[in-house]
Amino acid sequence: MKIYGLQKMTLLDFPGHVACTVFLGLCDFRCPFCHNFELVDGTAPVLYEEDEFFDFLSKRHGLLDGVAITGGEPCIHKDLPEFIKKIRDLGFLVKLDTNGNHPAVLKELLDRGLVDYVAMDIKNSPGKYAMTAGLASFDLSKVKESISLLINSSIDYEFRTTVVSEFHQKEDFTEIGKLIQGAKNYYLQNFTDRDTVPFGGLNPASKESLEDFAWEAGRFVDHVEIRGVD
Repeated sequence: MKIYGLQKMTLLDFPGHVACTVFLGLCDFRCPFCHNFELVDGTAPVLYEEDEFFDFLSKRHGLLDGVAITGGEPCIHKDLPEFIKKIRDLGFLVKLDTNGNHPAVLKELLDRGLVDYVAMDIKNSPGKYAMTAGLASFDLSKVKESISLLINSSIDYEFRTTVVSEFHQKEDFTEIGKLIQGAKNYYLQNFTDRDTVPFGGLNPASKESLEDFAWEAGRFVDHVEIRGVD
């Protein structure tokens, strides 16, 4: 496994735990608002080989509880399960970020007990999924399968949406709420522009809009929370 980025300590990425965050390359989505597009399009340099990462991790016992794995889309990589197993064998917990488009990989990880927390992105309402994911068309069936796997699992998980004013309206959160109905936790993350975002001219939602969106989704999900707003 090639490591394209490593945040050596974070209190934010893995809820309730001190963790490091590993960034893997490549993704099957092309979201116009992506913060890590240099990982998606393959232009980012490799920073660590796998052996270097595990050498780092082996020296972090007592300092870190776990490892958050993000990207890109980690589930693209066929060696992800074995990579995670090596982390678990060192005694660390694992949190996975995913776009939900690889339910077979997610199922394997759940069945083998390799992940402790999963954060799955919900890009938008079904009718706007392709546009928001930067694709010409999109079959939502795999995302729906991943949603079902998480809702029916015994692990901690969250669904989350990065809210961009140009892509999201209140009615979208009615449909998202229906899509993830019965979920434990749903988070709205307000978009923040960065130099690495591939498209300019995108904006965060207002605080008032986010509150409306959260209320709408809360009709279907018990716990809805807004991130990225003071």
